[in-house]
This record gives sequence, structure tokens and C-alpha cells, in this order.
Amino acid sequence: MYINKNYINLSKVAAENCKNYITAKPFPSIVFDNFFEENILNQILNDFPKNIKDIGNEYSNKAEKKLSLNQSEKFSQITNNFINYLNSAPFVKFLNSLTGIQETLITDPYLAGGGLHELKDGGHLNVHADFNQHPKMKLDRRLNILIYLNHNWREINGGHLELWDKEMKRCEKKILPVFNRMVVFSTTDFSYHGNPEKVKVDQLNSRKSIALYYYSNGRPASERKLGLHSTIFRKRPGTEDVDGNLEFKKLIGKIYIKSKKKV
Repeated sequence: MYINKNYINLSKVAAENCKNYITAKPFPSIVFDNFFEENILNQILNDFPKNIKDIGNEYSNKAEKKLSLNQSEKFSQITNNFINYLNSAPFVKFLNSLTGIQETLITDPYLAGGGLHELKDGGHLNVHADFNQHPKMKLDRRLNILIYLNHNWREINGGHLELWDKEMKRCEKKILPVFNRMVVFSTTDFSYHGNPEKVKVDQLNSRKSIALYYYSNGRPASERKLGLHSTIFRKRPGTEDVDGNLEFKKLIGKIYIKSKKKV
């Protein structure tokens, strides 16, 4: 079983936490600690590819510096099994109940933008609102799940997930990416988030996580204020962060993901 015994009754967990999720500031979100069985995540961590830079995607520009891998055939069996569980009907029903999203949530077999993420020393991801339509399935993006795999991660290591208010005036919440911490939050035009402060680790360590996104066929009209858009980066007060998706595209060109050849 993948779920920690303290959370095994998913229906109860959803019912007890739904109100807190919906009313969270600055946007609907929740943090669970030790949600999964520790031995499962340790196996995934042990299997975490050491050569993502060679077999996955490398992002390196003013707005982001990170590595990712979303090709499931390059995951270990235990990693694939775990992701399959997170995409299973019982878990997706739990997410629907927890978040109060009325439309049926749909999983992403392509792991567009998701999968395994890694930030080495100096890595960062500026505050942004996510792209809101799946590039292949043309479905509405509704939900993000981040699961962290970092043992002994301390404040000094940085890499906090930051949740910012709609006006981009202040960071409302900072979340340390410690081992077996799961963050769930709704994806809207104004769910500004990121880990803009650079990670500080030695060459043998890195910030590792699993990212999964969930979609629906349609969404409330109130969540369509900006129409279809790609990732929108936002500038924090007093910084030189990239601001807006148009400026971002102009800055780094039409192709800003350097995809390595398959090996």
C-alpha cells in the first residue's frame, strides 16, 4: 500500500480537509506531511536518475534553471507503479472530493511538464501561473501535486515553494521541500507560485520532486479570465525577475527547452 496508515481512509481525509483547502490563502491549497509510506518514497529516491541532464530536459535561462524527466519508459518500475497509483480512480476521486472541483478530474498519461524534477545548486523557478491547457489533449489544467524527496533539507538549503497573492505584492506562504511532503493546489490564472530563491547545496545533493497535473473537460467561466495562455512569469517586488509570458518568450526565443537526445 502506498498511503501511510494515518491517511488510509481517503474519503475521511478529503471530507476533513476540504474546507481548509478551499479557503486557504492566497489560493486553494493544502500541505500533507508523511502522506505516503516512507519506504516507497525511499525506493523512488534511490532509483532517481542521476543523469537527467542527459536523458531529459534542461531549462536554463533567466526565469528558470532546472532539470526534468517526463518519459515514463525511463523511470524505474517502482516509480511508474507509484505514479500509476496517483493516477488511479481511488486517488483521483480523493482529489476531486478534497478540492471541491465539480468537474471530473482527468489524469495525464503524457506527464506534460510533470514527472521527475531536479534542481541542483543555483537552481530556481521564478514565480508564475501555469499554462492552462494540455498541449495534446486540449483539456483544462486544474490541479498540481508536488511530492518532495529531500532528506535532511534545511532552511539554509532554500528552494522553498512560495505561494504569492494575486496582486504579486507579497508571498503568503513558504513551504520547505522536505521528504514525504505533498503539496496540492488549484491551477488558475492567478495561482502564482514558484521557488525563486536559488537552491544552495553541494554537488552531491539536489532538490528532487515528483510533479503531477490533473485536468478536466471544461471549467467554471470565472476561471477563464485570461483565455488560453502558456506559462506566465511574474516579477516579485524589488527584483529583476522576468515579468509576463510575452517578455519571457522575447527574452529566450521561441524554443527555450533544450531537449537532450534519447540514449
